[in-house]
Amino acid sequence: MHYCQACDDPHLMVPRPGVAQCPVCGNADPVAATRPLFVVTGASGSGKTTLLPLLLDRLASRCVVFDTDWLIDPLSRAAPDGRYDVLDAWLHVAHGVAQNGLDTLLLGPWFPPQLDGKPGRAWIGGTHYLVLDCPDDERRRRIEARPRWRGRDIAQQVEFARWLRANLAPVVDTAAMTPAGAADTVAEWVLHLRKTASPRGGWCLRSGRDRDARLA
Repeated sequence: MHYCQACDDPHLMVPRPGVAQCPVCGNADPVAATRPLFVVTGASGSGKTTLLPLLLDRLASRCVVFDTDWLIDPLSRAAPDGRYDVLDAWLHVAHGVAQNGLDTLLLGPWFPPQLDGKPGRAWIGGTHYLVLDCPDDERRRRIEARPRWRGRDIAQQVEFARWLRANLAPVVDTAAMTPAGAADTVAEWVLHLRKTASPRGGWCLRSGRDRDARLA
């Protein structure tokens, strides 16, 4: 978060075009660039972990790619009572990345209402979501093949996947292509939006017209 360095009291600054500005004294901090945020979401078994190294390679020097699970352990050690907000922490990381002129891509099981109410959301540009998906039977097979410590909440993950594919677009079916092909599709989506999306553009729920849209 940005706090005013000119006031005696710790006033939170607010985002303005290109700067963070104190609402009390008007002091402006130029280290407040905002960049788009790309969220590649999906229920367990969708292929997020498989695509991570491929996306790191394809988007190198253009977009910083993170697995959102990476902060769970350090945050849980810092707040052993469980009172931490991993998604808000990632929004602040993305804001820091933006100061280096780069966009951020997060791989994690997130959906828009979770992100939009976070304090860090004000410091992010447009948000864009893509869903990784696969048929329900394939999801069950993938989850059952995992080590037991990763969980077996198959019914909940199947239901979450159905909600995502019904409410967000685009959707990439990772069972219909190779991991390399899926990574190519995601990377092309990111690079296309970096060229064409408005700075404050964002996600939207599916309309009747695009409900069946797919990237596959």
